[in-house]
Amino acid sequence: MNLPDLFITRTKALLGNEWDAFYAALDSESPTSVRLNPRKYPRIKTNTPDYVALPIDQPVPWASNAYYLQNRPTFTLDPLFHAGCYYVQEASSMSLEQLIRPYLQPELKVLDLCAAPGGKSTHLISLLSDDSLLVANETIRQRVRSLTENVTKWGYPNVLVTNKDPQYFSQYSQFFDIIVADLPCSGEGMFRKDANSINEWSIHNIKLCADRQKRIMADCWESLKPSGLLIYSTCTYNIEENEDNLEWICHNLGARIISPPQRFFPHQIQGEGFCISMLQKNDMPENYDADPKRILQNLNAIRIPPIQPHTSAMSVTIDDTSLPVWEVDRETALRYLQREALYNMPEAFSKGMTLISYAGVILGFVKNITHRANNLYPNEWRIRQFVPPHQAT
Repeated sequence: MNLPDLFITRTKALLGNEWDAFYAALDSESPTSVRLNPRKYPRIKTNTPDYVALPIDQPVPWASNAYYLQNRPTFTLDPLFHAGCYYVQEASSMSLEQLIRPYLQPELKVLDLCAAPGGKSTHLISLLSDDSLLVANETIRQRVRSLTENVTKWGYPNVLVTNKDPQYFSQYSQFFDIIVADLPCSGEGMFRKDANSINEWSIHNIKLCADRQKRIMADCWESLKPSGLLIYSTCTYNIEENEDNLEWICHNLGARIISPPQRFFPHQIQGEGFCISMLQKNDMPENYDADPKRILQNLNAIRIPPIQPHTSAMSVTIDDTSLPVWEVDRETALRYLQREALYNMPEAFSKGMTLISYAGVILGFVKNITHRANNLYPNEWRIRQFVPPHQAT
């Protein structure tokens, strides 16, 4: 791997005699890891004749319901992937759980500030209590679609998806108990997976990223409660975007570090490069007049409209006894996910809305009109990849 000379010099200063092992790891294959949905994955009927199990290997040590895989399957051809039974996520970023778990309590209000495509949001909502609220925000409009899809498929009801600049949240004064900020960065930790990140690396880009990170933090700081927590992470190693920015936050915004930067290097763990830390906002007297009900109403007003009626079909709270459920085989499930019309519905089913299920997990709705079932799967979610006939193994 052809790395910039200056990157080599700087990273050697961080790693010392571990440089050779780090450099060798960059030429190794990236591990594949998944996080299981604790409220959907247990529903899978593994005795389904054409069920194909995930090639689970060993647990990810720092996250619950998370596993490395023995190999990388074609996730697109697994209906249970589309049903939100699991999320494919880089293992290092799952370290979020270790930082936040000691501080979990009922009725938390959490902001995932840079949320797309949804890995940390689906992780967070799996850890939070049902009476907590997660606001999953993405600034870049083009990335909101994937965030909305992944959060909807995960199926938890107490999450709002928004598309706002971080500064927008400053009007919600001292509202959030926790802000999770996985910030845009220079991407040094992604060199193994993304060759473009190597080509884009420069000291100038590091400075631009560090300055952008400061602006983002300053813009949303007012929305964090006194004594509230900030989980700050990047997928980069350098000090400017990590320690230096944490010090800047402490001195300029008012905070203290309660978990110093933890760096994940690919030669030390099974995962990509990552850095994560936690700060606590200074405990200041509350001299504001905030109405939580009004704030929640305003947040609901700016949420990205959910896809209807499919949101209810994907929810972990769906009552699947209120409608007929058509349990289909793998091949029919994949045709459904391609948004094809379906035929040969059981004659006992009456006309109208019907739930489609594969291996005991709901995939979505069809409308039974007797001779065929009109497909109501969201068009923007459909499988575009060619699916071979009789794709059962």
